[in-house]
Amino acid sequence: MNDTTIKKTPIDACVVQKKLRESGLEKVGMASIREIVRLVNEIENETGEKYVRMEMGVPGLPPAQVGIEGEIEALKNGVASKYPMIEGVDILKKEISRFIKNFINIDIDEKNCLPTVGSMQGAFASFLVACRRDVNKDTTLFIDPGFPVQKMQHKVLGLKYETFDVYNYRGDKLKAKLEEYLEKGNISTILYSNPNNPSWICFTEKELQIIGELATKYDIIIMEDLAYFAMDFRKDLSKPGEAPYQPSVAKYTDNFILLISSSKSFSYAGQRIGMMAISNGLFNKRFPDLKRFYKTDEFGYSMVYGAIYSLSSGTSHSAQYGLAAMLKAANDGDFNFVEDVKEYGERAKIMKKMFTDNGFRIVYDMDEDEPLADGFYFTFSYPGMDGVDLLEELLYYGISAISLSTTGSERHEGLRACVSQIHRSQFEDLEQRLKEFNEHHS
Repeated sequence: MNDTTIKKTPIDACVVQKKLRESGLEKVGMASIREIVRLVNEIENETGEKYVRMEMGVPGLPPAQVGIEGEIEALKNGVASKYPMIEGVDILKKEISRFIKNFINIDIDEKNCLPTVGSMQGAFASFLVACRRDVNKDTTLFIDPGFPVQKMQHKVLGLKYETFDVYNYRGDKLKAKLEEYLEKGNISTILYSNPNNPSWICFTEKELQIIGELATKYDIIIMEDLAYFAMDFRKDLSKPGEAPYQPSVAKYTDNFILLISSSKSFSYAGQRIGMMAISNGLFNKRFPDLKRFYKTDEFGYSMVYGAIYSLSSGTSHSAQYGLAAMLKAANDGDFNFVEDVKEYGERAKIMKKMFTDNGFRIVYDMDEDEPLADGFYFTFSYPGMDGVDLLEELLYYGISAISLSTTGSERHEGLRACVSQIHRSQFEDLEQRLKEFNEHHS
């Protein structure tokens, strides 16, 4: 804490300092998302003051009713007493395949579409197979900034990874930067999110083509994390079977795995149900080195009956029917899932202006030559402060976020804000707290 020690702040400074000491965190700005959640919960409980909570990317809208009804019907039909098939129930596999065709315009066979326990499990299973298919390719390349837990998964699995911040390598510059890594011959997979967590940058078609063509040239598997599917609100991606479609590397290579979440686009996070879709060519491809770990050298078989089977023996039976109902409604044009989540973009637009009106700056602000979309996340900084110190200082003002330093970003001055948990009724509090912060620090 700086000069706020002699200024009254919205949250009792003595309590904040005490909880920081008790947390055991050497630097709160380098804490994980869940550690910050716990710390802020404790401060709120002791002070009775509500924070403007921007640290955790959880849905802030009601779940899609069609999914709830589909899951209830399945439970009434007795699925809770039955083990689901590991590869997923037929109706869900059919609707995943339709959804990808309708909203990405890519053909993937139903058998290659798999339910997972959220995209988190989909990523974990993919690492278990994709990173073991070639003994000479043992390293993942993360195009950062990115979701910190995916690197944690690598550490848990004992896998290697490399990373770079993409912001200074947009457009044509991306090709040379990627080849710096790929020419070494040790990269097995490339992973990125699009739209991006935490920066909300969105790759252009040119950039996706570069990634896809290099994946084919160097035999790299692309893991495309579509956790925020169709949430680039600058375009209307909501019409099934009509352009524009969700941009994807799948247009430019056959070496891909798509990870699609139900948590944000469908507000169905609590049921832990996601989708993995493996390209037709990759699913059936054989890699002799897989037999070091699995019964077969076939990629798709190893994924289903090796990785997913050993992790969870499948995915919640009733949740599969809930997701199938949502996808069917979207595929049939009866449910505009994008319209429901546009609220996030509207909140972001309002909140970003509050920050910039009070001395803050937006860190990641452009997609090549186009202004960044307003969406689930945005990034901000304050002149003269690095992100680690800024995060701790904001705690005294009842505002929480996470440091970009924990995401692989080189923009260490910045923080990531998630808009989902901020209700419009809190906007007045947020604006007043930002104003006080600016008055104390400008």
